[in-house]
Amino acid sequence: MEMNKNELLSGVADTLYIPLIARVYASEKFPDFFYDEKALSLKQHIPTNSIESNTTEYFYMASVCRQQTMDKKIISFIEKNNECNIVFLGAGLETAYNRIKNVKVNFYQIDLPDVIILRKKVLGNADNERLIAGDMFTLDWIKEIDTSLPTMIVVAGVYQYFDKEKIVDMIKGMKSLIPNGELIFDATNSKGLELANKYVKQTGNEDAQMYFSVDDPKEFASCTNTGLVEVTGFFDGALKHCKRLKLKTRIYMYFADKLNRTKIIHLSF
Repeated sequence: MEMNKNELLSGVADTLYIPLIARVYASEKFPDFFYDEKALSLKQHIPTNSIESNTTEYFYMASVCRQQTMDKKIISFIEKNNECNIVFLGAGLETAYNRIKNVKVNFYQIDLPDVIILRKKVLGNADNERLIAGDMFTLDWIKEIDTSLPTMIVVAGVYQYFDKEKIVDMIKGMKSLIPNGELIFDATNSKGLELANKYVKQTGNEDAQMYFSVDDPKEFASCTNTGLVEVTGFFDGALKHCKRLKLKTRIYMYFADKLNRTKIIHLSF
């Protein structure tokens, strides 16, 4: 039975469906750069009016470019390790599984119980995809995966909302339990964090205060006892290929990368 709009989105917080709106926006406007068929299939169910009035093209593209950069890293990891785990922490309604389209490796989606229930209702559950409900910081989810396999852990748009000490302890814990693991996550620097929180206040979303930033990725790798594999900006590809971006968006993108305010940090355990 087909769900109506209200049924499908019952209980969905803004922070869950805003990235979906961003992926729909980019898929419609820049399909040669980024295309998410699954996100487009959900467009009719996403309430956009309240979000669109409080956001910008740059905000949408930051979300999309972050995920596209992570997709490339995941695909590269899978190509190097035919048998492996891909673990999404704070998975929300992320549709990377559908974009990557690999039915052989193990995908794990970790989030709080109410989010996992919603995810299963909205996105379903593939044969090689396991949904695990729980607090990602307790690390109980690690008991559910085969840690003898190469494992890539993906944390997108999540760490910003937690304190550095909690994140450092978590990464150290993951390293001790996943010997053949790698971690990719997005971060901004302290100036970017200040600007992001200023923007959040303007949107009226007082519950989305951010706390975590990384000014020196080498220092952060050192304090987590991990190896720094790579630091990658978000926007180089979009600036080259999305010719119809607004001028203001292009300027923001250029300086965000140039001033290290948007980056994907890749660590090895």
